[in-house]
Amino acid sequence: MELQTYKETIIEIGKRMYDKEWIAANDGNISVRIGEDRVLMTPTRMSKGSLRPEMLTIIDFNGNVIEGEYKPTSEYQMHLSIYNARPDVHAVVHAHPPISTSFAVAGIPLDKSILPEAILELGKVPIAPYGTPGTQELSDSFAGIIEDHDCFLLKNHGAVSVGEDLMTAYYKMDSLELQAKILFHAMMLGNVDELPQDKVDVLVNRRSVYGIKGRQPTL
Repeated sequence: MELQTYKETIIEIGKRMYDKEWIAANDGNISVRIGEDRVLMTPTRMSKGSLRPEMLTIIDFNGNVIEGEYKPTSEYQMHLSIYNARPDVHAVVHAHPPISTSFAVAGIPLDKSILPEAILELGKVPIAPYGTPGTQELSDSFAGIIEDHDCFLLKNHGAVSVGEDLMTAYYKMDSLELQAKILFHAMMLGNVDELPQDKVDVLVNRRSVYGIKGRQPTL
């Protein structure tokens, strides 16, 4: 994929996230691996809802700016930690979708077997312990989680999703927020009926039939 196409896709995802109110002001960040040791990412202190191509920055795996005039996201270490831990991951999306983040604030993982699509795409969605944004503490918080999960919550912070490409990572975040919203409403209604384990196992065993890739922590 050409660099310009990567930039256009990041800009589109940033706008979608802003329009969905998953981020406000300068929140959130997006990145994509564009080479063996190169990552294209969003800038710090800029709205992701109104990005322009020249705002995106290329850094190496040591955090050095290779190309671009804007400073990369202050959470670049988080992105690099994910890429180092998961060679199969080529894109990372971080946002603060309101319902999912509410579960992160409440300390409730999204680990209920309630929707076939969520079971197939996400599996269990755990919560990483709180880590100060923009520090190594944040990256350390999800060590042991990212290896087996394509999506996880950050305690009192937000959510992270990863994928083989930008749109896959974005759609996982989309699925996460929908699952959180449905679970929240079911909880408000006073009952959450989970799918029985034998039905969950059937779904998990059919992931390849549905063409679904990525990590799938068993529910």
